[in-house]
Amino acid sequence: MDPLTLEVVELIGTVVARYYEEYDTAAARHQLTGAQARVLGLLSREPMPMRRIAEQLKCEPSNVTGIVDRLEARGLVERRPDPADRRVKLAAATETGKDTATRLRASLGFAREPLAALSEHDRATLRDLLRQMLG
Repeated sequence: MDPLTLEVVELIGTVVARYYEEYDTAAARHQLTGAQARVLGLLSREPMPMRRIAEQLKCEPSNVTGIVDRLEARGLVERRPDPADRRVKLAAATETGKDTATRLRASLGFAREPLAALSEHDRATLRDLLRQMLG
């Protein structure tokens, strides 16, 4: 690996590690684990079946079931039938869950503050490069 590529890979790793560290800290302020906060964040955007949550988080569906159970017990998530296929259950954020996810996202300063220092053009370039990397 050439030195420039190595430096970019290391910087991406540092950004990811710092993001997860802050995300876990923010989650803890809401009495959530990092995994619970990530599931709640996904479900605050749209209801989805357990299998899709697992795919998004790159984990086993059985792990997601336990996370959703704990979020449901706190009134942050509910299960409901999928209107397209009544055999499938969707997990969906409740209004309280959506509010919690919004407050959690708003408390993440790590990405917001450094990104705010970049011009709109630089933020768009960074976004486009990241999209290109992800295919």
